Amino acid sequence: MSRPDSIQSRMRRMVAIFCGFMAAILAVTLALVLAHNSQYEDLLYNVTTASEFNQDFKETIDLKMYYYVIESRYSEGLPIQEVQDAQALAKDLLSSTSQKDSLQAVTSVLDLCENLEEKIRQIEQTQSYDGRQMQLENNIYVLTALIQEYMYNYLYCESVQLNLLQQQISRQIAAEIILVAALSAVLILLLIRYSVRLGRSVTQPVVDLSRRAEDVIGGDLTVREPVGSETYEIRTLSEGMEQMIARLNAQIQETTRKQASLRKAELALLQAQINPHFLYNTMDTIIWLIEADRPQAAVEMVSNLSDFFRHSLSRGEDVITLGEEERHVRSYLQIQQARYKDILDYSIEIDPALWETRLPKLTLQPLVENALYHGIKRKRGKGRIRIAGREEGADVLLQIADDGAGMTEDRLEELRRAMESGERVGFGLVTVHERLRLLFGSLYGLTLSSREGAGTAVTVRVPRREREEAET
Repeated sequence: MSRPDSIQSRMRRMVAIFCGFMAAILAVTLALVLAHNSQYEDLLYNVTTASEFNQDFKETIDLKMYYYVIESRYSEGLPIQEVQDAQALAKDLLSSTSQKDSLQAVTSVLDLCENLEEKIRQIEQTQSYDGRQMQLENNIYVLTALIQEYMYNYLYCESVQLNLLQQQISRQIAAEIILVAALSAVLILLLIRYSVRLGRSVTQPVVDLSRRAEDVIGGDLTVREPVGSETYEIRTLSEGMEQMIARLNAQIQETTRKQASLRKAELALLQAQINPHFLYNTMDTIIWLIEADRPQAAVEMVSNLSDFFRHSLSRGEDVITLGEEERHVRSYLQIQQARYKDILDYSIEIDPALWETRLPKLTLQPLVENALYHGIKRKRGKGRIRIAGREEGADVLLQIADDGAGMTEDRLEELRRAMESGERVGFGLVTVHERLRLLFGSLYGLTLSSREGAGTAVTVRVPRREREEAET
């Protein structure tokens, strides 16, 4: 099969006809382009450079400083280099910026970077943990937010200015097109015959290629045979498009796999933070029983603790059945009732038909623990914790209710805001809510209701998905 003729070789035959025409147009165009070239290059350089600003600047600095402040094993030290990189980028932009609003924005970024580095150094020199936390919240978080906001303002101002310049150039191009059209009328008769022949060999493949592009825009990423054409460039473009679609499909699959792995890793990380919280309190109870010369009760407590953690392990699975979760909570309540038998009663009323529902392990236990420590223990006299479960449409609602001390409206609103923002106020509630949303989506999670002196109810909403559905 012969190699397709290129558009370049066909157009070369027409070059002689257009030489005089193009010479005149080139002179006019060159004069106009040179008038705006310098300003356009500066704006384009500023926009391009500003686009290199780390879009995750705030999240990166905040996280690294948080790890540093709490002395986490994930800490990588102070993020001085990231701040200095942002400062260097701002200095670079400052030297090539002339527009007033943009100049104010980049100057603010430069000043804020210097201030941020100073505040980071202050945290390094602060020994008090509370002092570090206060500086982190009142200084670092505020400064990183301002830096990111001003950088985005700068990029917006420069983009607007660039757009205005582009519009001006577009108007000039329109005037040139009118001039070209007038001059082209003289050449039309000479070009008609050759243009028809050239058009027939190019137009239909371009139409086919355009339709293919519309299909891709519409979401059709099926790899097809390239568009047939006698023109080399069109065939090359079509083959390149199909290769690009194939690579895009592979990339989408890889991205989906990585996102699924990330969700599992985040879920496991959040889940790992809950187990120790209960262990400390149970060990205190065992020590108390031994000191009270109640060895048999201590043995029963250790046995219940063994059952509790056997359920916690759940054969290494992060998502278990509601039946397993119920047995896990029952073990927990048996342990706690050994210590608080004078003040604690409980009941579990979950329909066995719902036991195969899948949910993250350690969903109910932290909520029951909150009901005990923040509800029942703060009430004078005996209290009761009731765990109930029912089906509602395609979902399962689980409620942990106590008749304990309850909470004020202000405290209730504070907890609701914390669950929406992810702020660590009430660790058990926020963490359970976050895990459920991470696994099932934003329609699921916790809802709270409480009345001071009357008790608190926490409702857990999960989809009724059993093992086969949860694994798909």
